[in-house]
Amino acid sequence: MRLTVKDLSSIAGISIKTLYHYHKIGLLIPFEIGETGYRYYSLNDLDRLQEILFYKELDFPLLEIKKLLVEESNRSTTLEKQLALLEKKINRYEQLIQTVKTSLNHVTKGEKMEKNLMFKGFEREEDWKNALEEQNSYLEETYNVALDVSAIDVERMNLMAIEAQNFQVKMADFLKTGVKFNDPIVQKVASTHIQFLNKNGHVISKEDFVNQTKFFLHDNFHRDLLENQQVGLSYYLVAVAENL
Repeated sequence: MRLTVKDLSSIAGISIKTLYHYHKIGLLIPFEIGETGYRYYSLNDLDRLQEILFYKELDFPLLEIKKLLVEESNRSTTLEKQLALLEKKINRYEQLIQTVKTSLNHVTKGEKMEKNLMFKGFEREEDWKNALEEQNSYLEETYNVALDVSAIDVERMNLMAIEAQNFQVKMADFLKTGVKFNDPIVQKVASTHIQFLNKNGHVISKEDFVNQTKFFLHDNFHRDLLENQQVGLSYYLVAVAENL
């Protein structure tokens, strides 16, 4: 059975451009290339693509996925390993979700949260490096830049992550309940967020904040993260930032 690039793109739900990139780096090579340069894939290639996409969901960079699939010749072994890694990731995210919910509950009540509860989820530097891997791979592939993950302050990263999540949750709630972007309450929350960032070592001006929200709006990776949380959130944040 021969599958065209279009067939594979449709079945897997990924772009033809992505499949061309996988071919270019030797990650997924078509079993046949016609005289006109048209690519054809086999059912074995479909299996390999599934394994590639599982590893991408686990935030492995593409070159590491390529290396792993060379080392792992047995498909069942690969799938068993991926299952174990995915279950581990689910457990970590469940813990993080609970931490965010607990943090938000304390914020809503105006209560201070115990420090040992604030940092449940990311307790090791390696956890943060793994969590940032997907974003790093995307930035490298798209913009040829990368985040510096050589030395991570876990406590500070957890603190900043909780603040970012709390801020986004509040903004999403404002948008969902119809509170206008220039409402004083919305503007106060945004200003407080910027003040928090500046007090905790992330120096950012109002102009920087506007540029950041505009970048998130026009960048597929970051826009999708926001839009998956609440439809229209990426646009709402730009409007909030421009009216500070």
